[in-house]
Amino acid sequence: MGQLSVTQYDALERAIVDQRRVRVMRRGTEFLVIPQKLSLIQGREAISARHPSTGAALTIYLDEADAIEVVR
Repeated sequence: MGQLSVTQYDALERAIVDQRRVRVMRRGTEFLVIPQKLSLIQGREAISARHPSTGAALTIYLDEADAIEVVR
């Protein structure tokens, strides 16, 4: 995926503010998470998120994601 479009960034930022779930596909695995922040980690954009049921922390790098979608 590499980089998000402006519309995708806006949707992701709104999901962070509203605590909405985001579906991320990475290497054939689907992650349904609640994003907490978007940041740079060693020069790579990353979503810091929590699993909605367990609360486990996850870091998802955008350059590893195949697809990102805000769940409505």
